[in-house]
Amino acid sequence: MSVSRESVLEIIKAIGGKENIHTATHCVTRLRLVLNDESKVDKETLDNIDIVKGSFSTNGQFQVVIGQGLVNKAYAILAEETGIEKASKQDVKNAAEQNLNPLQRAIKVLADIFIPILPAIVTAGLLMGLNNILTGPDIFYDGKSVIDVHKQWADFAGIINLIANTAFVFLPGLIGWSAVNRFGGSSLLGIVLGLMLVHPDLLNAWSYGSAEEIPTWNIFGFEIQKIGYQGQVLPILFASYLLAKIEMFLDRRVHDSIKLLVVAPVALLITGFAAFILIGPVTFFIGNVLTDSVIWVFDQFAWLGGLLYGGLYAVMVVTGMHHTFLAVDLQLVGNAGGTFLWPILAISNIAQGSAALAMMFVAKKENEKLRGLAGTSALSAYLGITEPAMFGVNLRYRYPFISALIGSAIAGLIMASAGVKAFSIGVGGLPGFLSIINEYWGMFFVGMGIALVVPFVLTLVWSRFTKQKEI
Repeated sequence: MSVSRESVLEIIKAIGGKENIHTATHCVTRLRLVLNDESKVDKETLDNIDIVKGSFSTNGQFQVVIGQGLVNKAYAILAEETGIEKASKQDVKNAAEQNLNPLQRAIKVLADIFIPILPAIVTAGLLMGLNNILTGPDIFYDGKSVIDVHKQWADFAGIINLIANTAFVFLPGLIGWSAVNRFGGSSLLGIVLGLMLVHPDLLNAWSYGSAEEIPTWNIFGFEIQKIGYQGQVLPILFASYLLAKIEMFLDRRVHDSIKLLVVAPVALLITGFAAFILIGPVTFFIGNVLTDSVIWVFDQFAWLGGLLYGGLYAVMVVTGMHHTFLAVDLQLVGNAGGTFLWPILAISNIAQGSAALAMMFVAKKENEKLRGLAGTSALSAYLGITEPAMFGVNLRYRYPFISALIGSAIAGLIMASAGVKAFSIGVGGLPGFLSIINEYWGMFFVGMGIALVVPFVLTLVWSRFTKQKEI
């Protein structure tokens, strides 16, 4: 398919005309627009344009899915026809932020911090899954693991485990790099701050509960506990904010000739003392309370927690609120040795894919665009990327989306009741089993089966009664 000027002009008209475009850029597959008034968008007309594969609004941006290799051509024509200046992705993000309320801005901040480090976390999850296959008993041999039977694989598994654990052992370093950069400071100082919080001279946070004695510093008679913050999220987030603000304050006021001698040392010194004296202990307590609260809910009302999280996760994706749970997952991994939320996320992805796949069979033969989009987006969802299926197909017709919610809610209820846990965040969708603790594989596969079958069947049946005969 080629991109014609006529198609791009139709897009401009459907989004409210060139006067409605505030800022525009593009990524690999989508036009990313900040519109003056999103209510002017004729979404039905937009989604029926030949080169458009779907559209959705998120975090103050209206995004039009065009496809890899085509979107850059569409963007060039759009910029030429509208006369807008080409903007960077950051320009669009800054413009989009003006359209957000305080809660949306807070969620966006978390997304901006955690999304850049996801590749490292997901990679660690996949490698931990490989290590799990090698070291878990009863997978290939009764009562034994692969390395028990084949001793020569033991050190191989040990190296994999070391590589996999690195991202979690030094998680504050990763968050510090991303968070300080997001708050306007030097990402290098953010790395130093994060690594400082897990320095080997400190008591490892994972040994805190079993330690017979907590080591301390004595500062002029004031005792400060020497505790590290391995696996913790809140201490580095708040410390990063303070570091960035101090650095920016000093950078504006210190003369260029002595900045190297003053800005970084003073910013790190003040933030370091604040982190160990106040920020760390307070946020460590808050993080443990929050984690214990989530665990308590799932211990006491596991079925309800699984039902709600499974049924509402895709809704949170639509609103962007799902990014807040990245921090919760990481906190659970650090405090409880695994997360029971992430397996439900993986199942939600599968459910959206199954509903989209059903739409490929529901669509009439002459509707090749929908059939093709449904098939490719279903495959994408099965591999963990749900946006094409959700925004391009399921939300467009509504009942596939609801069918997927029902399927993932049922699967979430069953898995949460069985206590299914993942030892880390990994790749969602069908490959998600690699991040599941092997003793829970059986129930995870049951949930996966439900997510594959229920949304597919519900969508097919529902289509017989829907009034949307134009499909």
